This record gives sequence, C-alpha cells and structure tokens, in this order.
Amino acid sequence: MSDTPGPIRSIVIAGGGTAGWMAAAALSLAMGASDCTITLVESEEIGTVGVGEATIPPIRLFNGMLGIDENEFVLATGGTFKLAIEFVDWTRLGHRYFHPFGRFGDDFGMTPFHQQWLRCRAAGSETPLSAFSLTEQAALAGKFDRPPGSPGVFSTFSYAYHFDASLYARFLRRYAEARGVTRIEGKIGDVRIGPESGLIERLTLDDGREVAGELFIDCTGFRGLLIGQALGEPYEDWSHWLPCNRALALPSERLADLPPFTRSTARSAGWQWRIPLQHRTGNGHVYCSDFISDEEAARVLIKDLGAAATGDPRPLRFTTGRRRNTWVGNCVSLGLASGFLEPLESTSIHMIQTGITKLLAWFPDRGFDPVSRAEYNRQVGAEYESVRDFLVLHYNRVERDDSDFWRMCRAMEIPDTLAAKIDAFERTGRFIDRGKDLFEAPSWLAVLIGQGVTPRAYDPMTLAVPENDAQRVLAAMRKVIADTVTQMPSQAAHIDRHCRIPAGQA
Repeated sequence: MSDTPGPIRSIVIAGGGTAGWMAAAALSLAMGASDCTITLVESEEIGTVGVGEATIPPIRLFNGMLGIDENEFVLATGGTFKLAIEFVDWTRLGHRYFHPFGRFGDDFGMTPFHQQWLRCRAAGSETPLSAFSLTEQAALAGKFDRPPGSPGVFSTFSYAYHFDASLYARFLRRYAEARGVTRIEGKIGDVRIGPESGLIERLTLDDGREVAGELFIDCTGFRGLLIGQALGEPYEDWSHWLPCNRALALPSERLADLPPFTRSTARSAGWQWRIPLQHRTGNGHVYCSDFISDEEAARVLIKDLGAAATGDPRPLRFTTGRRRNTWVGNCVSLGLASGFLEPLESTSIHMIQTGITKLLAWFPDRGFDPVSRAEYNRQVGAEYESVRDFLVLHYNRVERDDSDFWRMCRAMEIPDTLAAKIDAFERTGRFIDRGKDLFEAPSWLAVLIGQGVTPRAYDPMTLAVPENDAQRVLAAMRKVIADTVTQMPSQAAHIDRHCRIPAGQA
C-alpha cells in the first residue's frame, strides 16, 4: 500500500468574473474524466472590476488549449484584434510611439536584428525602428489579417484581442458548465479553517449553506476573502514604484474605423486608455490621487473621449503590488486576489492565465507538498516582478517635467533589476535575460527606444557583415513589410468577413 496522499476530489472556486471562469474552464478541461468535482460560488449582487478588456498574445494559447474557435470567440465577446499599444505623450508632449507585438525584422549575421539597425543608424541611416515591424506598420494603416500557415514575413507578426470582459466570462461559463462545473449563487459569509491542519475546509454562505472542498481557488477580487482575510497572507505594496492608485472606467460609442491597437495617452497625473470593441469603446483614466482630485480626473476623462459616453464613470481604488505568496496551504489566489499591476501593458488577464497554467504544472494531491507550493510561489512572484519592472520603465524614463507627478516619476528610485537592464542596454544595446520574462527583447526594445533610451554602442559582431550588405538587407526587409501591409485588408473588413456581431448589437 502506498502512503502517498490521494488525488484531489473536490475543487471550490470562490468568485466568478473573468478569473473564476477562466479557472473553471481550464480545470474542467484538465480534470477530464476524473471523479473530481468543481464548484464555483459567486453572487450576482457583487460586481466585477471588468477593466481587463485588452490582452497580449499569450491569450491565444489559453483559448487554443481550451479548443475555442477564434471566430466564435470574437463574435461572442464583441471582440476586435489587437496588434499593438500606442503610447501618446509619454516620452514628451506631442510624441508617440508603439509597442507592437511580434519581432522587428529578421536576424542575420551573428547578432540580433536590432544590433544591425543600431549599427546602420550610427552610420547615418534615418530609417526608424518601426519601419521593420510588420505589426506596427499594419496597426498604423488600420490593417489586419491572420497569418497564413506558410513561413515568411508573417513569422514576425503576432496579435491579441480587445473584448468585453463580462462577455468573455459568460462565454467561459457556458464552456465550463458544459463540462460539469456546478455554479452556486450566493455570498460567502465565513471561511472555515481546520484548527490542526490550517487548511480551508469549507465556505459558509450568508444563508447558511456550506460548500466543502479540498482545493480552494480565491477569485474574490481585491477583497481576497480566502487568501487575505481568512489566511492572513500579507500584501506587498509597490505604490512607491507604481504610484497610480485610482481609476475611472467609462464606455462610449463604438469607433467607426476599429483601430487594431490600444491607445494609452499620458495625462498630468496618470494616463488614459482607449479600447475599441465592436459594440462600444472602453475608456478609462488611471491616476494618482495625490496629484489630482476625483472630480478633475473625471473631467479629463470625459473631455477626451472622442465619442459620446454611454454611461457614467465607474470608480476603482487599488494599491499596486502582490501577495507575498499567492498559494498558501490549500488555497491558490488568482486575479486581483493575488495582486494588481495597473493595466498599462494589458497584463491583467494574462496574470490570471499564468497563475492557472502554473497551477496545472504544479497541481497538488491531498498532501499539498510544500516544495511544489514554494516553486509555484517563486515562479508567480518572479513574473509579477518582471512585469512590475516593465511598467516602471514607462514612468521613470521620460522627458516630461510639466507636472509634479511626472517630476516625481523621473526622480524615483527604481528596482535594481530594472536599473541593471537599462544600464546594459544603454552601454551595449544588449538585454539582460533572466529567463522566462513575460516581455521579451522586442518589447523591451520598442519601449526603451520609444522612450528615448539610446544605446551608446552596438555589438561589435555586427562588423562581420559588410556595411553595404547590412544596408541592403535592411532595405529589402522594409520593402517586403510595406508591400505586405498594402495587400492586407482593414480590420473592419476582416471582421465583417469573419466575425461581425449582429447589427442590433453593434
């Protein structure tokens, strides 16, 4: 007889919304034909934050894992395709740049592509880095097409989605319930913890019903009812690096041209987002309340909508940071219960996704092995810190000094890991790679160059390629990209052909 604890037989997900139903969908697929029950407890009276309407390319892997048809998904969520994030007025007033998805150019010789571009620029070339991104050039032209199966210039191309987060949760609920997930309507009133084991045993609802389980997933949002309130896991405050602490969300009428990118416009005390959906436009103002009042923040948001508002501003208060541990005992926290990094780079939904995929990789038995739990926490923590550094870069490396907020951001002491990465790039054009960073070299390159961080040197290995040959290769790449964009349909035309929502919903 084996002394190994048996497999998990019951999973309870506390909270719905995007986090809860993503977890329910993934777990219902992963558990397959096992006899493990999955129960989700949520209350329709408790609203969800729902600002995670813009995503990054890994969401396609999650939907693909679930076997979701892309056209069906886009239609069901009022979605559009996203090629990039446009940053307006960040570096300085009147300036803009893009963080596109996918690579810049193709590597040749013994160095990454951007090193040859740096070399040619040092020799006098004025061709911007953006000219070598198929994704960025398509975004600028309002074009979109899904890559063909054959290799070629589209191998440098990637994309994500904009969608209605509440519709996505509803879509995944249907998926999960069709695979046996049970939903219970009710508010959680108490969390029972075993006095000897220290593990959660059951949830008690306000009406007295009890929901017992062996593994609990906390998707209760900022409240963190299980991980924070019941288990007392501390929250690390990162507001000294990411000072914005409030947001206002406001829908407006749809944009006629459906631009295939998210727009982020820097304001005097924060920034404003614009997310184009098929049936409406998502807008919001993220700001620091130390530098602007809630009333003035609302006026700034409404003034620059660019389309008629279709609701009232919805307030949100937060503290950037994360739980010291996101898995404690038999409780794994996901989404806002585990931490919050403002949606500047559209990572909110991704952090849910990565928490789920890491849980599946380190899925426990009833013994809840502490080594597995520690490695899960290490990996999740490292990803939070990596994303944190990327966001801090946007605030700190700016030329703006037109407000107290931006002067504070420029003067802040940044994390050592970020300082080292910037220093290496400024000296050599190279990137410090600590492994498994969410944002890889092309993303760092786009933002560093976009925010005026210029390398003082380039890789000497580029000299193995004659300068004339390097210039010729770059010119050929640029032409292929320009010709390809010319042949692509507009995003609106692509959606009309494949996944347009019914006219009454538009």
